[in-house]
Amino acid sequence: MSILSAATYMKFPFEISQHGAVLSARREHVREQIEQVLFTIYGERWYRPEFGVGIRTLVFEPNNNALAELTKKRMLASLADALAGEVDPKTLSVEVVADEEKLIATITYTLAAINHTEQQKFVFGGTHG
Repeated sequence: MSILSAATYMKFPFEISQHGAVLSARREHVREQIEQVLFTIYGERWYRPEFGVGIRTLVFEPNNNALAELTKKRMLASLADALAGEVDPKTLSVEVVADEEKLIATITYTLAAINHTEQQKFVFGGTHG
């Protein structure tokens, strides 16, 4: 078993199979945490109102560089908080590009415990989001 998949976590969104809770390896778990941040509406969690980016709500906003910069700042703040302990905070970077039809977010980070760098790309709007 690889060190990248040695640790297991409950899958998000939570699933139950005939054998119990479905588990995710470390890499998948971090991606699932990122998805929670991206898809949780800013202010949706009453006990953590600063959590989340609400990426789907941005569909109705004008797609320009100002939106990309605001999205980037929200993502960095929320991801740094949500991924504390899993990701080396000095390695967390977010690139957000707005074009005519979509918003493209690329998130790069290093898993702290195993010093392994990952990059996740998310496309919102257009035909993908």
